[in-house]
Order: sequence, then structure tokens, then C-alpha cells
Amino acid sequence: MSRKKPIATPPPAIPSAASPGLWENRLEPWLCRYSLLLALLFTLLGAARIVSTYDALSVTSDEPGHFVSGLQYLTQHRYDLDRQHPPLTRIPIALLPYLSGTRPQGKPNFQTEGQAVLLSESHPQLTVWRMRLGNLPFFLLGCGVLFVWTRRYFGAACALLAVVCFTLIPTVLAHAGLATTDMGLASCLGLVFLVMLAWVEEPSLGRGAIFGLCGALAVLAKFTALIFFPAAAGMAFLFYLVSVRPGVAHLKRLTAERLPSLAVAACVCVFVWWGAYFFSFGKIDSWNVSLPAWQFFDGIRVLMLHNHDGHMSYLLGQASRFGWWYYFPVGLAAKTPLAMLVLLGVGLAACWNNRRRLPYLLPVAFILGILLPAMAGNINIGMRHVLPVFLGFAMLSALGLVQLLRMADARRWSGALAALLLVWLAATGAIHHPDYIPYFNELVPYPQDRVICDSDFDWGQDTMRLARRLRQLGAKEVHYGQLYDDDEAFLEAYAGLPHVIPIEPREPAEGWIAICPTMDHVAQYGLEDQYPGIRTWYSDLHVQERIGTIDLIYVAPGTLKPKQ
Repeated sequence: MSRKKPIATPPPAIPSAASPGLWENRLEPWLCRYSLLLALLFTLLGAARIVSTYDALSVTSDEPGHFVSGLQYLTQHRYDLDRQHPPLTRIPIALLPYLSGTRPQGKPNFQTEGQAVLLSESHPQLTVWRMRLGNLPFFLLGCGVLFVWTRRYFGAACALLAVVCFTLIPTVLAHAGLATTDMGLASCLGLVFLVMLAWVEEPSLGRGAIFGLCGALAVLAKFTALIFFPAAAGMAFLFYLVSVRPGVAHLKRLTAERLPSLAVAACVCVFVWWGAYFFSFGKIDSWNVSLPAWQFFDGIRVLMLHNHDGHMSYLLGQASRFGWWYYFPVGLAAKTPLAMLVLLGVGLAACWNNRRRLPYLLPVAFILGILLPAMAGNINIGMRHVLPVFLGFAMLSALGLVQLLRMADARRWSGALAALLLVWLAATGAIHHPDYIPYFNELVPYPQDRVICDSDFDWGQDTMRLARRLRQLGAKEVHYGQLYDDDEAFLEAYAGLPHVIPIEPREPAEGWIAICPTMDHVAQYGLEDQYPGIRTWYSDLHVQERIGTIDLIYVAPGTLKPKQ
């Protein structure tokens, strides 16, 4: 059988300059020779930075729920505690604690169950450490996907630079270091996009099966893959039409050639996806229909309802339940390192100059396929929901670095600028270690939480730091509130806080007051919903100090006026 002709033959590397210089003669050959070794080294350095944050940060608001959902899956072979996310990323999060003997506590919902399971452990933070370690393989997978994708179309040297850039992004390090679903989505979405490209170029039955397997993994990582992947694939196809300009007859022939392997991909995807839900079959009451893997479809229903109802969010001094179309562009501009933003500009210019070459348009298609659907949604609670875009950002940044290094012989400042931007990118994250969650670039003025908060700033990660500081101050109690109600006992037992008294936004209190920016900005501890337009009693008080991301206020006893 003759070998299928690929849709587009990718260039082996970025086009060379007319007269080879420093990059072509020295840097590129050396980087190519050691690209795999160096990429592995930088990946392991990134992993070490991630692991070193485990003990420094308290468990964040979403981690216990993800953990116990995976624990239920492993121990009871059920998945109904929280169906808003599929199980793939939660299983490895729960695996090490499960192997260490951690078991469910039988609480009625995933939030209270998560807290109860952690408190049942003799060393809760060690369990958190094990939970977070289960997310690390997805970071490693993301680095591998990025290396293979970039090397396939732009050469080994550019692939190495892409991995280096990816491992230096603070937001990536932040969410790769938590027991959540976002890094899993980023790596699996990148994987299925790359495998799709390989399948399109050579649509064998074997590649179709691998495509189906990877598609199932992406869908099982997070439901948003059902939107992001078709959108990214659609953008890639649109760019193919623009750059290659195939005729209708050619498109029909290409489609016919790929239909058999596409059918194999669909069968494998459905089999793996259904198997992940134990080949279950059940009824969704609200839809009045019985379906295979009913938990999967019920999870989609819950997610759609969540998006329909919105989620309280905050941006640029305003709170909103249904968000803003520009939320993610503003957030990415604020949380992407400035050095990377410059490199992105150079990389996009290189893509534009090579727009007749399809590989240069693929990272742009991948980014737009994620960003545009996300901008249309009503859930604006963090850049983690578009974390896959950083794979594209890293690739474009690498193209920008290569472009600057190619110009170094003709323009000496170009090589110096490339070196400066790479050092700047490395330094901007390093100086924030281990606080990658509240990272903002240098253009965002203090206090940065006035731009954006929630999982981009204050996600409960600083409660242990607050507890240590209050012990130093000799505090016996603290007026405090986190993202969930009725969790005072958990905060005292897990984080070591003194007696916790929930903050009442209309009732002034004396003593130590700890304010979480997310709860304050988004809903003012419930005040915004009940009494819109009324300011909290503590809003004009002097902040004594900031403990990580938490504002600490002290009101001396007897200084407040008695109630009338």
C-alpha cells in the first residue's frame, strides 16, 4: 500500500538567514546536540521548584474536593460525590494517599468530606504533599508534549527553548503544584492536538487509535476540553484553508482518506471514556433519560447550569456574577511575565512573516481555540481555566528567541536583547518563589489584588502563614473568613489558627481581623448580596501588615463605639 501524502510538509526548522551566522554555525548545532538532555534537565528543575512549594502553602479551597472525589473512585468504585469534573486528573491526586491508607469518612458533600478526610490523618500536610505529587506527572507530560510538538515543526533547538520558557512561567508552576484539574487539562489538550496533527498528516489506523485514546484522556481531564479541542481544531483547519488554499476536490479526497481511521478514533475514544466510568448506565433525572456513563453527562449538565447561573468574580475593582468578555485577556496580560510578552510579540511577527507555512499558524490556532470560547463563558475565576494557552505562549516565545538570535549578526542589540529577556523571564519567577499563585508582572501596581483575585491571588494558600504570625503575636482568637462557610473548625485544626470567629460585614469587632481579598472583593462576606452599595465596617481601617495575601488588622479593645 502506498504511503499517504501528508496535508502539508512541515519545514525541518525555521528558515535560515541568507548568510549563516552565530545562531546557525554555533548556537543551534550545540543546542540541537544536547536538546533532549537539556530539556530533561530544565523539566526536572521545574519539577523541583514545584515540589518545594508543597510544604510552604496551605491546602487551597478546591483541593480537598478534588482529592476526595478521586478517593471515592479508588475505594468505592463510584463517582457521584462531585460530578462537575471528570475523574482522570483526580485519580492520581488520590492515589498516593490511598496507598498510604487514607479512606473516606462518609460526609454528605465533597467539601465537608475533604476537610474530614484531611483531619482524620495524623499528618494532614503530608497528605496534602502526597495529593499534590499526583499532579506532577501532568506537568512532565506538558513539557514532553511541548518539546515533541516544537521539534517536529521548528527543530530541536527551538524545542529546547520552548520547554525552558514553559518551565519558567509562574502561573504554570503555581497550578502544577496544586492538587487540581487544570494542569491535567493543559497537558492532555496539548497532547491530543499534537496527535491530531500527526494523524492528519498520516491517517493510518494505528494513529487513529492513538488519536482516539488521547481524545478520551483530554475529555476525562476536564469537560472544557469538549469545547476547547474542537475550537482549536477548527481554527487549525481555518488556517490550513488560508495558508494552503486546497481545492474542493482535494478536500473531498483528503476527507475520504481519513474517514476509516477517524471511525477507529471515535470507537477507541468512546470505549476508553465509558470504561473510565466503569461502563455504567443510568438515568439522569433532570433530563428524564438513561445514558451510558450517566455521571459524565450529569457532570456536563451541572457545568452548564454553573455557567448559566454564573459565578461571582472580580476584575479591576468591580464584582460581577456573569463576568466580562475581556476577563481572560486582561488577566493574561497581568499575569504573564513582561519578558514573555515581548517574546510573544516577536514570535507572532515571525509567524506572520511565515504565514504561508502552516506550522507557524498552529500555536496561534491552539491559543485562539482556548481563549475565544473562554471569553464567551460566564465563569471568570482564574487564569487556570485557560492554562493550556501557556503551551502556545511558550512555543511562540521560543520562536521569538530564535528570531532575535538569528538577527544578532546584523544587529548586535538583538542577541543581547534575547539574553536579557531570557534572564528576566527566569528571574521574575524565581524572586517570587514559592508564591507563584499571586504572581503579577511588573506593570501591575500594588496592591495587585485590585486587578484580579480568586485563584490568581488569594485561594486560601496562606492560612498556615497567618497562623504562625498570630502565634508570634500571642493572639487567642481571630475574626476570619475563607471561601467556604462553616469551616472554622477545619481552619483551627488544620492550619493551627487560634479560635476563629466568622467576620460579620456589618458588625464591628475588636482584636485581630484577617481579611481574605477574594471574599472581600467578590462579595464582601455576603454584604454585596444582602445590602448592595454598603461598605464593610473594616474598609477604612489601617492594615497592620499583609501575611502573604491576607490583610491583618488590629483593633484595640475599647476603641470601637458601643452599639446604639
